[in-house]
Amino acid sequence: MLVLNLTVCAHRFHGDHNLLSYCKRFSFAFFGDGAACTAEMHIVNQEESRGQSFNCKRNRLEGVKDDNPRMMGRKSMNAKRCCFLFSKRFTSHPALTLASHLSTLPSTKHQEVPEQSERKGAAGTQQHGKGSTAEGHEGMEGQKRTPDGETAQRLNGPESAGAASITLSFGGDLSSDTHGDLSIASKLVPADSLWTTEKDGAVRLRMGQSGPGAEPPITIHQLFQQTLERYSNRPALAVKRDGQWKTTTYLEYYQACRAAAKGFLKLGLQRFHGVVILGYNSPEWLFANIGAILAGGLSAGIYMTSSPEACQHIAENCEANIIVVEDHQQLTKILKVQHKLPQLKAILQYGGELQEKRPKLYAWEEFVQLGSDVPDSQLDEVIASQKVNQCCTLVYTSGTTGNSKGVMLSHDNVTWTMKAMGNMMDLREDVAVVSYLPLNHIAGQAFDLWLPLIYGGSTHFAEPNALKGSLITTLQEVRPTIFLGVPRVWEKIQEKLNILEATSSFIRRKATAWARDIGLKANYNFVNGNNSVPWGYTLAHSLVLRKIQEAVGLDRCRMPNTGAAPISKNTLEYFMSINLPLYELYGMSESAGPHTVSTQNNFSCGKELLGCRTRIDKPDKDGNGEVCFWGRNVFMGYLNMKEKTEEALDEEGWLHSGDIGKLDQKGFLYLTSRIKDLIITAGGKNIPPIVIEDAMKEEVPIISNAMLIGDRRKFLAMLLTLKCNFDPNTGEPQDELIPEAVQFCQKLGSRATRVSEVINSKDSAVYKAIQEGIERVNKRAESNAHRVQKWTILDKDFSIYGGELGPTMKLKRHLVLQRYQEKIDAFYKL
Repeated sequence: MLVLNLTVCAHRFHGDHNLLSYCKRFSFAFFGDGAACTAEMHIVNQEESRGQSFNCKRNRLEGVKDDNPRMMGRKSMNAKRCCFLFSKRFTSHPALTLASHLSTLPSTKHQEVPEQSERKGAAGTQQHGKGSTAEGHEGMEGQKRTPDGETAQRLNGPESAGAASITLSFGGDLSSDTHGDLSIASKLVPADSLWTTEKDGAVRLRMGQSGPGAEPPITIHQLFQQTLERYSNRPALAVKRDGQWKTTTYLEYYQACRAAAKGFLKLGLQRFHGVVILGYNSPEWLFANIGAILAGGLSAGIYMTSSPEACQHIAENCEANIIVVEDHQQLTKILKVQHKLPQLKAILQYGGELQEKRPKLYAWEEFVQLGSDVPDSQLDEVIASQKVNQCCTLVYTSGTTGNSKGVMLSHDNVTWTMKAMGNMMDLREDVAVVSYLPLNHIAGQAFDLWLPLIYGGSTHFAEPNALKGSLITTLQEVRPTIFLGVPRVWEKIQEKLNILEATSSFIRRKATAWARDIGLKANYNFVNGNNSVPWGYTLAHSLVLRKIQEAVGLDRCRMPNTGAAPISKNTLEYFMSINLPLYELYGMSESAGPHTVSTQNNFSCGKELLGCRTRIDKPDKDGNGEVCFWGRNVFMGYLNMKEKTEEALDEEGWLHSGDIGKLDQKGFLYLTSRIKDLIITAGGKNIPPIVIEDAMKEEVPIISNAMLIGDRRKFLAMLLTLKCNFDPNTGEPQDELIPEAVQFCQKLGSRATRVSEVINSKDSAVYKAIQEGIERVNKRAESNAHRVQKWTILDKDFSIYGGELGPTMKLKRHLVLQRYQEKIDAFYKL
């Protein structure tokens, strides 16, 4: 076999006047229709049947369709799209250095994952123990997924030959340059295990042999450097101060992060100790977060609603040296427990004036000045010592079932996962987001911090009362191109639009109904693979549907996403009808955010990130079982919690999600429920509550929240709340029904305008409507055990304010059970 290789050597000066050299040796192979191409560097041993290849994935060249490999190769060179890495010390390709480094690592045969099916066009399924695995699926662009062979940093092939078939694939259309002495091998710490609970521990990376899973790992700092190469003068952050948007460029962003890092070093931040951040989304939150990472610490956010005791637990768990708070209200929490935190060296406040002077307490501006005399060389030395397979940040779980667990994420967990996510979503360089979800949550970090950083996008910070009513105003001003809303946020937007429709003229209501009907039919055509649209679609979109999108600031949104909790079909269909189909993301903190991404509107959670795998553990006759993850997105472990880590990760390294779902023949994931939320009746029936709860809300539009009861009980019952207004300042649910609910009552012949009026009088019209809705849901039940027999209306809706909903609007079932224990017991009294 003859392979022609082209070696290109070049020299250029970097900004610091250091001469950097690199060599590239490659031949070209192309896949797909020419719209997407892959440059593949082959190094073939003539005497071995198995060659070694280095693949360098290029981003799609828009508008290019050329089947001539030589021409395509020339274009890729001219565009500087081919991926390469270089080092001051080495002119050989760093992947070879990685190969020689990995060849000395322990074998991982006992943690081998099943080989993937190469069947094109569908996700193959095969048994793994008692589970089924989805692998080898096609991406949304028809891009074939390359099977990963053996994984976990140990690569197949003779040890003397090094690694086989490592793919270098950089998403986001970014240069892959890494500056200074940053060869791949130098960025890894040799590790024997896939997990660790030690703060300074290292893990074997779950790297594939080829494809996206084999992309060379990089650190957070390297990621930022790549962005600066292209977008240094582009606006990165925008925040409203005194009614005006104030912007920060990427260069200023980076400088602010370095300044924070120097300040942390000056205050005595120790390696792998925590920097805890407690406050609302702001530029300073990001400066502190990335600054902590650059300084060698572990960044860790805390929910703003956390108690002093919860703050203490997190600070103790990560041995926090520094705590960053937003204002005096959050500072008060820390001061109450400060004496119990011996590792704490300083507290910083980034919002408002300090109301008192205390030792070790600094205003943000004072803190930044502290680090001004720390030499750049000191910080650069810390940055250069960071390893991709060690922890850089902690994401603490919400603690609904006990104390929060510190999810350890490595540099590679973050950088690889976010690039893979952006590629799956087909993001562009004009990314604009509105930051309103809690930044200590992985979803908020993914959308507000990492994705914009990769694509040179802009993050606009919403007002602190965003979830209490101001979010839509910010959306109207920013007009984001991507937007992640938890289901409750989408439901609130839907309610807002329904109110606007209900208060409009008769002609407008008719026109809206006509346009939405066309929009829904068109989107159902797309779901079914039919690209045709009903007559009048263009007119309906331009005259009505686009104006509805503009009313909530989503007319530019190419990727409206939902995640963090299940969403009802009713809500999905509503946004389909206004031509804003919602795409579901599925993952968890332990998977560094996303594991599956939906790029087709088919009511699924989509397919796993390219380079990852999904397994259904112990599937039943219908294919439902526990969803398990494998890939470079899987976390390192829970900090200082070995038993909890062993519960989450099995012996083969698969992450058990605790969710029940199934895979269809094409590899799309559909979720049923969470294992811990399953209701097991006294008769032994397993009942997923979400399906019944969502059905009830769809049948009776006045219902805001529904919670199924029946665990270890003789029959099912349900707690219901009605749609009401919320206090815009506190978020407390009010007694007044929303206009949509009042209109519903009027159609029934009821004059009720308040929740209390419905409950106190047991309003016959409303109660009858609810009972009829229950009966319609029961008719669809698969057995008598699945039928709801009793129900009651609660006097207040669930809310973050009341504690029934978490910061991402998830229902805290255990708290509701405790709070309404008497009402629940009343269901089952004779």
